Amino acid sequence: MFRRRSVPPCAAAATFACFACCAAAFRIVAAEPPPSATAPPSAPADLATIRAAATKHCLRCHSGAAPEGKLRLDTSAHDFADAEARRIWTQALRQIESGRMPPEDEPRPSADERAGFTAALRRELRTAELARRAVEGRVVLRRLNRVEYQNTIRDLFGIDVTYGELLPADSAADGFDTAGAAHHTSSFLMERYLEAAETALDLAIVNLPQPPFVRKRLSCKDERHVKVTTEKVFRHTDDALVFFCSSLWQAVGVNQFYPQDGGRYRFRISASAVQSDGEPVTFRVTAGNTRLTGKSGLIGYFDAPPDTPTVFEFERHFDPRTTISILPYGLASAQAVNKIGAEAWDGPGLAVQWVEVEGPLYDAWPPESHRRLFGDLPQKPAPAYNRSKRVETTSERPLVDAERILRAFTRRAFRRSVTDADVRPFVDVVEAKLAADYSFEQAVRSALKGVLLSPDFLFLSERPGPLTDFALASRLSYFLWSTMPDDELLAHAERNHLHDEAVLRAQVERMLEHPKSANLTEHFVGQWLGLRDIDFTEPSHILYPEFDHLLKVSMLRETELFFDEVLRGDLSIANFVDSDFALLNGRLGKHYGVAGDDGRAIE
Repeated sequence: MFRRRSVPPCAAAATFACFACCAAAFRIVAAEPPPSATAPPSAPADLATIRAAATKHCLRCHSGAAPEGKLRLDTSAHDFADAEARRIWTQALRQIESGRMPPEDEPRPSADERAGFTAALRRELRTAELARRAVEGRVVLRRLNRVEYQNTIRDLFGIDVTYGELLPADSAADGFDTAGAAHHTSSFLMERYLEAAETALDLAIVNLPQPPFVRKRLSCKDERHVKVTTEKVFRHTDDALVFFCSSLWQAVGVNQFYPQDGGRYRFRISASAVQSDGEPVTFRVTAGNTRLTGKSGLIGYFDAPPDTPTVFEFERHFDPRTTISILPYGLASAQAVNKIGAEAWDGPGLAVQWVEVEGPLYDAWPPESHRRLFGDLPQKPAPAYNRSKRVETTSERPLVDAERILRAFTRRAFRRSVTDADVRPFVDVVEAKLAADYSFEQAVRSALKGVLLSPDFLFLSERPGPLTDFALASRLSYFLWSTMPDDELLAHAERNHLHDEAVLRAQVERMLEHPKSANLTEHFVGQWLGLRDIDFTEPSHILYPEFDHLLKVSMLRETELFFDEVLRGDLSIANFVDSDFALLNGRLGKHYGVAGDDGRAIE
């Protein structure tokens, strides 16, 4: 359990100093109006000032076929609309303001001349930049990065989906993978998006009978690993299996649970500490068939109290043929216990009475993901040539129902209101597929796949000029949640309410309080401080024997919780440079030498 603990002012908090201005920006994001995209006209007096000064002090050296420093000003003296000319004049402005130009051996302008010249040049550059923004927009068109894509698919369909290495890693700029200028799009990436869309539709569209509901109470004593191990590290009692070691190879996988059907499952584990002198014993639960790095694959660390069996419960999505494993933390090595034998061992242990599992869990069938697409349209057996028990969604008015389905889906996928012109190409896909003897479900599926490959879905599309309410909704949502806007935010955007400062502030506060804002903490802090890369190296267990997996994930969680505490508590930004508190669990308290009785749990 992590708790806020008072500690001496910590120099380590200085790490957060560079984030001070960003932390404040989270609370004032609603207050800053977008800059005007309307450029003021050029001032003839400014152009005349620039022309006269350039002629008098610049063009003698910076003109012709071989200009000094390869900087030629005679051909771009008046063309500020040209991007290359703006670059050249911006470079010249820096040299003039620094006093390096004109050089000391050339006639130099007076202070008033210099001030007039640089002021006129700054105004013209600004005018040209605003004119460019009015035509091209303020930022580079950005596509969804890998995390945002996965989260958007999850919220769009209501499915648990993990793409892992299916989608390539995003390029980064200045340490962040949300910079449009660093993103690329290629035929390879589009092939991956096609595969990702098919995977999502396979999970969302249900055309098989509901998987049978399973509820089992299992005993770790019956696991094969326990029965075949040659090390005497387990003690069998009437009602429990007692673990006495924390060696990795003696983790017990609950392989009696090995589901054929993926889905969300609920686990309950009854456990208690034994021979522990009244202290709890911590144990780790991990998802099977995953590489345990950082927090990946970790379900949690739990503190089992002494002597009294306590039930620990969690829910998680499991892919087919995956399970969990259990391993105590901080106990003796297998070699030490085996030397004496578990029956004679008098050190602390973890007793696991039983493991109960039930699932897959559904509120209804077909599940929510299917009903989001097809509503209450009936399902009928698939054609006879299909030997399985598959069913397919059908319609008596296929084009009418298809248009209704696609209009609702594209509105959410495109994150804005849609027109007939937006929807018509996808309805045409359905019509063409039906004419080719596709079933209704197959035809709609093809159109949905097209929506997921559309630039309106893959990119955060914004037009030049002031942000529309829909663009603002997407910026807020992908910044604070790393996913698409929810129904409430889209409804405000449709009514053009988000440019009302009070409404915008209220939405920002609501979104920061929402559980999805954990994505802001995880992904921003993970990139800003490099926490995503924590597993690129591993401290030597010989040089640093105190380092272990629990300490690593506790440090990750401490960093995230400190960030959250300052953000959600609207605390002074001085905490980022000099804080008198920390967020600690028992493992970190021991590492930092801060006394306390907090447990080690991470759930």
